[in-house]
Amino acid sequence: MATAVSDGGRDADRYRAAQLGLTRLLVRDVRGLRRLIIPARLRASMLDWFAAVQAVVDQYAQTSAALGAEFYDAQREAARVAGTFTVPVAGAPPPEQTEASLRWAAKDVWDREPGTATDAQMQPVEVRLDQAEKKAEAVAQKLVADVGRETVRKAVKADPQAVAYARAAALGACSFCKLMASRGSVYKSAGTAGRDANELFTGDASVAKFHNNCHCAIIPVFRGQQFELSPHAAEWDRIYREYAQGHPGDQLRLFRRALAEHDLNPLPGSI
Repeated sequence: MATAVSDGGRDADRYRAAQLGLTRLLVRDVRGLRRLIIPARLRASMLDWFAAVQAVVDQYAQTSAALGAEFYDAQREAARVAGTFTVPVAGAPPPEQTEASLRWAAKDVWDREPGTATDAQMQPVEVRLDQAEKKAEAVAQKLVADVGRETVRKAVKADPQAVAYARAAALGACSFCKLMASRGSVYKSAGTAGRDANELFTGDASVAKFHNNCHCAIIPVFRGQQFELSPHAAEWDRIYREYAQGHPGDQLRLFRRALAEHDLNPLPGSI
């Protein structure tokens, strides 16, 4: 008898809760590193801050990967598929990726001439540092969460008993994440994962596209399993089909507007 799997329910919720708990600890530690930034020695101390945040990201990435591997193993066991499989655990993000993300977060910190500075860059240095810290927390969250998600995605790709994966989105997720979750267990190609909805998605990474502060999870589906949309994802699918389907190039805008009007859990400011 085929087992059922869904983007909702106890297993998916527990896994997302575990990753969310990890995020809270990560943000706490990143926030604590603010003390390393000394305005009087801004450029030198920012380099120390970059290095410290990168070390924290690397540490938490290992835990995120372990959570992903444990979740995959548990889901595979629950599916009762044949054979054994060792999850290929994803590594920490490359140093250059973390550094580039942190430099983006801190891009408004540096002093600029009034004629070339943006409004954000004209703020007092403490305000600029506060904004840089918040952006750094967001990029660190994505870097760490992506390692767990990539561990599950790589496992699905390598496991002969895995046939696809689904996206599990939080009730308050953004419109794009809700759209991707509503598609169900279709993901093993870049087109179904998001490229067809957003032409900026390119390369293999587009098979698993996420944004800063995104708490979506990847749910594996195995041979013999029957995938069922959760009630909330099924409602997102209904809204998409009724209000956005059949409008090439405009689906996401129409879906976003329809969610704001009809979704029981709309994203604030989504219109």
